[in-house]
Amino acid sequence: MGIHLSETEVWAEIEAAHTGIYTTLRSDGSPVSLPIWFVVAEQRIYVQTPGRSKKVSRIRRDHRGSFLVERGEQWSELCAVMLPVATSEVADEDELDSAAAAFDDKYRSFRPSSKVTSQATKNAYSSMTLLRLQPAGPALSWDNSRIRLNAPSAEVDASSNAR
Repeated sequence: MGIHLSETEVWAEIEAAHTGIYTTLRSDGSPVSLPIWFVVAEQRIYVQTPGRSKKVSRIRRDHRGSFLVERGEQWSELCAVMLPVATSEVADEDELDSAAAAFDDKYRSFRPSSKVTSQATKNAYSSMTLLRLQPAGPALSWDNSRIRLNAPSAEVDASSNAR
């Protein structure tokens, strides 16, 4: 078994993640990577963002980007999936409604109460745009837990205990 994930495992990792890192491109080609909440349906990733955000301006100019999820703290636990994506705005009402329900299911308990949200924040998020991130090539993935490590030798254990 290699350290790379199968396509089924890739999508399982993406779906299980809470937050993704979405990268778009500035006009000069330099990347802008930002954490973002997302949902998945039929191997498409959906993100919501204010309609007037720079992110929307960047994808209107250049639809190319990437999406990354990762987990693990110890080196032997590190697992990641990076997916090149082509991004488009969603206008279909059924797709918008389906994504809105999925966002509500996934993130309802993580959103701040409207009682503590300022009016300026409410205004900024009142007009949201739904973006569809469609895979645009094979995923880059790895899972370090699949790497075979040598068992510690008895000599190393004995010398560390002698101190």
